[in-house]
Amino acid sequence: MGLSIAILPGRELNASVHMGSAFTNCRFTGANLFVVKFAECKMVGSDFTEAHLDGVTLQGGDWSYTHLRFANLTKQDLRGIRFTEADLYESKLDKADLRGADLTRANLAKARLAGADLRGAVMDGVDFRSLDVKGVKLDAAQTILFARSFGAKVE
Repeated sequence: MGLSIAILPGRELNASVHMGSAFTNCRFTGANLFVVKFAECKMVGSDFTEAHLDGVTLQGGDWSYTHLRFANLTKQDLRGIRFTEADLYESKLDKADLRGADLTRANLAKARLAGADLRGAVMDGVDFRSLDVKGVKLDAAQTILFARSFGAKVE
């Protein structure tokens, strides 16, 4: 059973470690998550609106259906994390390592992915047309999805 909490604006969780915890459908609105570590946590449906994610560490876990709009996850190691249908609208994922992550139907509209490593990530249902993909590392299957996003017929 997940923990159902609402972190009030201005509250701090900084410098805390959470291992195998479940924060399902929680609101972290405006929370200070400076140097917080979430390892193998279930964060399904949680909302991080205006949360301060400076120095946060995410290791594995399920972040499906989370609200991470405008999040700054630049240079983060996000390998293997499940972001199915997560809202990453206009997030900064520059130089992030997303190898093996599940981004199925994630909202990446206007997200910045410059220099990110997406090899092996599941990207079904992702629209590449509004992404900054300069220098992104893709595998062959993702290259086909990328081309199809722009209307190409790959045979």
